[in-house]
Amino acid sequence: MRLVFIGPAGAGKGTQSERLVKYLGIPHLSTGDMLREARKQKTPLGEIADRYMLSGQLVPDPIILSLVGDRLDQPDCQAGALFDGFPRTIRQAKTLDDSLSERRTPLDLVIELQVSDESLKQRLAARGRPDDKPEIIAQRIESYRKQTQPLLDYYAERGILERVSGDGSADEVFARIKHLVTQRCSPKTAAGE
Repeated sequence: MRLVFIGPAGAGKGTQSERLVKYLGIPHLSTGDMLREARKQKTPLGEIADRYMLSGQLVPDPIILSLVGDRLDQPDCQAGALFDGFPRTIRQAKTLDDSLSERRTPLDLVIELQVSDESLKQRLAARGRPDDKPEIIAQRIESYRKQTQPLLDYYAERGILERVSGDGSADEVFARIKHLVTQRCSPKTAAGE
């Protein structure tokens, strides 16, 4: 099963991603992790990415997409993968779709973890980080919504977007996600076999 997980900071994506990859028996693909690993291994793409990162620039899409493609070719990704924090733009989403289509392994599901603005504000404020001030948190939430809406619309048009409430305990949220995943795929795929 191939999934994309979308949600704002404070929604509990990290916790739920960990649980979901264990449940499905698939790798968790984070572009941040892939970039760090490529830099550490000093791969050709890692060295190119390193130049951008050291100068404080965003790593261009073609490099990110090449890293993702290389990762998808690894044996542990043959049964599926969970994409976290990627794609972030329509362009990235379309390129990912093309790459998966070439491999005959299209996305099965996109899950948006939804949490009320009030809950997000409370969760982020509780972290106690210096930049978690109320006005900055509100700005982050608004920015997330504006940047993510076109991506959500894109996946909704394709009929693979599902929204799950991220309110409640971690166990309650995971039960909702697990139920959704089981409904959307065969029992064999849901069990990660």
